[in-house]
Amino acid sequence: MPKMKTNRGAAKRFKATGGGRIRRAKAFASHILTKKSTKRKRNLRKSALIAEVDTKAVRRMLPYM
Repeated sequence: MPKMKTNRGAAKRFKATGGGRIRRAKAFASHILTKKSTKRKRNLRKSALIAEVDTKAVRRMLPYM
């Protein structure tokens, strides 16, 4: 059986937590930042967990995570 390929785009976007859940970065933080409040931009820096419904799809893209 050959090795499974990892989706390289997904590998750059997701990391596993210690408990096995999948962490992601928040969107809307790259440009047009002048109209966003300081509080909102600060919260966009933090990581978030992916939704439970997306877990299966992400794990399929990252077989060795």
